[in-house]
Amino acid sequence: MFRWASTTRVINGTDGTWLLAAALVAVIGYVLYWLTSQRADFDLAEAVQMIDAGTSTAIVVGGLLFFVISIERRMKRRRALNAIDELRSLAHIIDMHQLTKDPERLQARHIVTSHSPQQKMTAFELERYLDYCSEMLALTGKVAAIYAQAFDDAVALEAVNDVENLTTSLARKIWQKIMVLHTFATPRA
Repeated sequence: MFRWASTTRVINGTDGTWLLAAALVAVIGYVLYWLTSQRADFDLAEAVQMIDAGTSTAIVVGGLLFFVISIERRMKRRRALNAIDELRSLAHIIDMHQLTKDPERLQARHIVTSHSPQQKMTAFELERYLDYCSEMLALTGKVAAIYAQAFDDAVALEAVNDVENLTTSLARKIWQKIMVLHTFATPRA
């Protein structure tokens, strides 16, 4: 993480986990050195017990290191997936708001019932509204891509691709409405 307000570099979580791992390895190395320097005469039984204890300790320490190193990735993934899920919801809200904006309602032959939503937009206003909706969907897809820009997690990248595919397909449906709007010979004003 860089703080752009100043030129000093701040240690981020990844640097911190590697520093912790290096410190842990250094402590284990120092303890082994101290134990071997205290006694020079080891018999076979003590050597086997020491190797067994060292192996067990190495497995536990390895598991601990893996947990510490991977916890930051899991936290970043959770934050990214939560943000991407909010963007997916935003894309659905944009789609929901333009669903009643049907260009065929501008035609004179369109039958309006008492339960039909009122269409107060002119053809020009409807085209602008639909264009703005497609632009908001495009921006939503691009913001999702920014969340995974510097994060090489496969799960987060897949979620970003899903949001981009969703926003692209929803924008395509909106542009179909705009094309239908352009085909009308005499739209109602």
